[in-house]
Amino acid sequence: MGRRRVVMAIAGAGVVAVAGAALLLSGEQGSQAAGAVPRAPAPEDPLTGGEIARAGAIASATSRAHMAIGRVSLLYVERDDDKDAEDRRRADAYLYDYGSDKLIVRTVDLGRGEVVEESVSRGVQPPPSKAEEVRAAELLLADSAYGGGVRRAYAKAGGRELRSAADLGLRGLIFTPVQEGGGAGQCETHRCVRLFVRLPDTTWLDTSRIIVDLSAKKIHTLEW
Repeated sequence: MGRRRVVMAIAGAGVVAVAGAALLLSGEQGSQAAGAVPRAPAPEDPLTGGEIARAGAIASATSRAHMAIGRVSLLYVERDDDKDAEDRRRADAYLYDYGSDKLIVRTVDLGRGEVVEESVSRGVQPPPSKAEEVRAAELLLADSAYGGGVRRAYAKAGGRELRSAADLGLRGLIFTPVQEGGGAGQCETHRCVRLFVRLPDTTWLDTSRIIVDLSAKKIHTLEW
């Protein structure tokens, strides 16, 4: 996949946070530091928070109508690693189209403020984003067979009523069936998530047989 191999590396890397060391200055030195112009990031530096937000907005501009109805989701934004573009600040934005089950990668040139490259593929499934984990939990809570049980388990473990899916401790993994079973065969092409749910008392809900199909917006139950 060339430089697109970073798609699969997201699973181990997750979301990278960069923290700067605090330098305590006093008197005149402190005043000079306060008025200093921040150094522009070098091409090899990690993306800043502002660059991530800007790249996401630029990459999503042509998909906003589909994003508004939940058909398309922005998954991640990361620095582009194209060695031929080291003199530029570029970012790769990963979007998923649940209607066609396609992964869309748009490369944004941050200096020019535009998309300079796009690739579309099927069968490539990056790990779920945090927003997708919450969406999967919302589908689980709305399910007539499982929603009530999740709410009762939460109340028993936390002593209060579950307010929203965001209250749950969530961890999602992409599910790809080895063979069809329990209706989950659609996950061969759909974006499906195996959701792990942590309750307030730090115990984990038994969701081992539950698969959330984000493409079809439904729940599959595995048959052992």
